[in-house]
Amino acid sequence: MDIRIQKTFEALFALEDVREIFRQSLPNVTSPEEEHSIKEGINKVRKILDDIENCTGTPQVRKIADNINIRSREEMYINIQPIQAAGRLTSEARKALIAYGDGYSVCDACSKPFRLDKIRSPPIGPFHEQLASFLNMDVARVVPGARRGFQAVASTIVNKNDSVIVSALAHYTEFLAVEAAGGIVKEIPVNEHNIVTADLTAEKIEAVKRETGKLPVLVIIDHFDYQYANEHDVKDIAKVAHQYDIPFLYNGAYTVGIMPVDGKDIGADFVVGSGHKSMASPAPSGVLATTNEWAPKIFRTTQMVGDVTKRKFGVKEVEMLGCTLMGSTLIGMMASFPTVRERVHNWEEEVKKSNYLIDGLLAIEGSRVLSEYPRKHTLSKIDTSGNFDIVAHGHKRKGFFLSDELSSKGIVGEFAGATRMWKLNTYGLSWEKVHYMVDTFQEVAEKYKIQVHRTDHFDGNK
Repeated sequence: MDIRIQKTFEALFALEDVREIFRQSLPNVTSPEEEHSIKEGINKVRKILDDIENCTGTPQVRKIADNINIRSREEMYINIQPIQAAGRLTSEARKALIAYGDGYSVCDACSKPFRLDKIRSPPIGPFHEQLASFLNMDVARVVPGARRGFQAVASTIVNKNDSVIVSALAHYTEFLAVEAAGGIVKEIPVNEHNIVTADLTAEKIEAVKRETGKLPVLVIIDHFDYQYANEHDVKDIAKVAHQYDIPFLYNGAYTVGIMPVDGKDIGADFVVGSGHKSMASPAPSGVLATTNEWAPKIFRTTQMVGDVTKRKFGVKEVEMLGCTLMGSTLIGMMASFPTVRERVHNWEEEVKKSNYLIDGLLAIEGSRVLSEYPRKHTLSKIDTSGNFDIVAHGHKRKGFFLSDELSSKGIVGEFAGATRMWKLNTYGLSWEKVHYMVDTFQEVAEKYKIQVHRTDHFDGNK
């Protein structure tokens, strides 16, 4: 690790130690002993800052709480891990973690009606309104990840043995949400290009109707699936669903927060997004948005009354189990939101970077892209069984040789040991880093006598 990165962490930790003194002292009063400790802490920070400036010193802190490694992946490497790219926190979100790390920190000013989306300080209520507007939906709630959004919808709509239509490329959490509600998943097969179409959706609905004697109660489709990141025809699929009077859930786990999403234009009854996957937010976080038609059902409030105490909690929303995201998770999501709201307008540029990298990989003889091409997303699945996997068969490190080569050049995030089929994500990387990655992959190929067809015709900056 670059000693400046190490010392940056040490400086942050040392400041936290100073902060702890203030947290333990009386309000606005510090004892002589505490003042001494504060001065010692400040002097320690100064020494660490000198080390950062002069690139000097040795590591003094290697673990947090004795057994937790410092995570410096984002500072030390180019991280192409498929599910992490768009979840990198903004600097504002990292500040939020520092200031709001205590468990119920957002509840300091909570008052009647004692519900998360009604809190005004910090501005959580307005944030919910902004999320709905951002997605062009009527009502939104924050949830602990996209999966809890699926669960809230399924538990509202799906009854025992009801059928729910999903894609053959659907995420497993869609299955679990339906199963938890007692429903049965019915998969739409993909076409020869691994795409789900409106026609295939209509055929599946008809098949389910013939098989069960009744229509499915819900259609859930990923805009971009997690296996290939292929784009599916969500707008026309929503039209098909509505022709059968079936509500449509838009899975935006890989779109909400990285590209423009207009729920009403798509025709979605529900929009689900992932905060930690695509909205630069801490995990677990996500968003569930819906229309005024469905909001009273999805966000129904409890009607239960205690038989002994006669207690009622009428303001609490059943599917949300009351409140959802507390503390730093929510505030981190809020802190990143101004950046997220703006960055969706840069989607075309992000896709250009993705295609530049894929073109560079395809220039290595034997490479194939398994995702649709040209790419429409920054997440891609590639096949290097015709080059790097051949090398792996004769290498003493087997498939790990590629991980070794890449990490030595500062690139991580590919599935360690995989040299046949694997995924990567370029989202949020600068052009400089994307160019560097292309050069690195091609240099590794040439090192192992794999032919590279270098050309100048593909230029992502054009």
